[in-house]
Amino acid sequence: MQSTDKLFDMKSTYNIIGVVTAVLLLAACGQSELDQKKAKLEKLKAEQTKTGEEITSLEKEIAKLDTSFKRPEKPKLVVLSPVKTGAFTHYIDLQGRIIVQDAGVVTPRGQGGMVKALYVKQGDVVRKGQLLMKLDDVIYRQQIDQANVQLNLAKTIYERRKNLWDQKIGTEVELLNAKSNVDNLERQIDMLKEQLSMTNIYAEMSGVAELVNIRVGETFSAASAGQVGITIVNTSSLKVTANVPEAYQTKVHEGTNLIVTLPEDNNKKLNTKVSVAGRAIDLNTRSFYIEGRIPGNEGFRPGQIAMLRIQDYAVPNAITIPINTIQNDEKGKFVMIATTENGKKVAKKKPVTVGQLYGDTLEVKDGLAAGDVLITDGFQGLYDGQLIITDAK
Repeated sequence: MQSTDKLFDMKSTYNIIGVVTAVLLLAACGQSELDQKKAKLEKLKAEQTKTGEEITSLEKEIAKLDTSFKRPEKPKLVVLSPVKTGAFTHYIDLQGRIIVQDAGVVTPRGQGGMVKALYVKQGDVVRKGQLLMKLDDVIYRQQIDQANVQLNLAKTIYERRKNLWDQKIGTEVELLNAKSNVDNLERQIDMLKEQLSMTNIYAEMSGVAELVNIRVGETFSAASAGQVGITIVNTSSLKVTANVPEAYQTKVHEGTNLIVTLPEDNNKKLNTKVSVAGRAIDLNTRSFYIEGRIPGNEGFRPGQIAMLRIQDYAVPNAITIPINTIQNDEKGKFVMIATTENGKKVAKKKPVTVGQLYGDTLEVKDGLAAGDVLITDGFQGLYDGQLIITDAK
């Protein structure tokens, strides 16, 4: 009984494997068949165009030899657009970001100390030289008071020594020592006053207090200023930065036109120029650094993501066509235009030489001229000389 069950399980397994294999084979065959049909369709379309052109050519030759022969009239409905010249610009599209030209962390000039008073809060506009905070200065004031007492005593001693010296009493060394004590104490007091002034923390630049994360009673020093303190950002002078692929190094330089767009701010735009173009290629990204100036009154904010369009090619009077109107055959690229023969509109094949492509607009360098009439819709399957109409009625 167990052998029968085992045999049944093996048969079921083989059946499942067989079904899966069959499905995979059918899928592969189906994909292969689809590819074959697509290739056959493209081949037939090419043959149809070629056959149509041969028929038209033969009809023209027969019509010349037999005046009674009439070509069948089967015009095709198309859409026409006149060819015009206009400005064509190609851009390099990149992503960048807005940063500040000037930003600084406020640091004490001396050793720092405990914050006694804070005169600015986050978001305040500050001016260069404005008092931002006051550090504890009790020790310095006490030292100055003590030094002043010593200075007064030293001056008294010096005056007495000088009077005695004027009376030819005492030695010159005693007089010089007394004068030296006065000078040393005066210098000491000047140094203490300088240290006292360092307890007043002033803004080194104008801007906005972007970060204020220190409080009265906390210690403020040069070592901790990067983590705890005040950061001032000059929002009146911004810049946009980006990294440009190495392939464009000969096309992007200082002075190149730059269009900055903020996608998260209703696509706000600003025209500027590349103000800095790096000379070195980053070994990891194979790109170089650029930046452009952004006036602070344009409403841009530091940290915003920006889309950059860098102009790398421009022609003032170019002929352009929609990219979807271009076709290919064994001789190269061509378009279909409309012309008139014997009072009737017919399609004409025009070989073209193309240039740059930006978006869906293609530059045509040769083959078309202003005044030509391009067939922009219904051109598929048209052959040279085929009758066309622009009105379905």
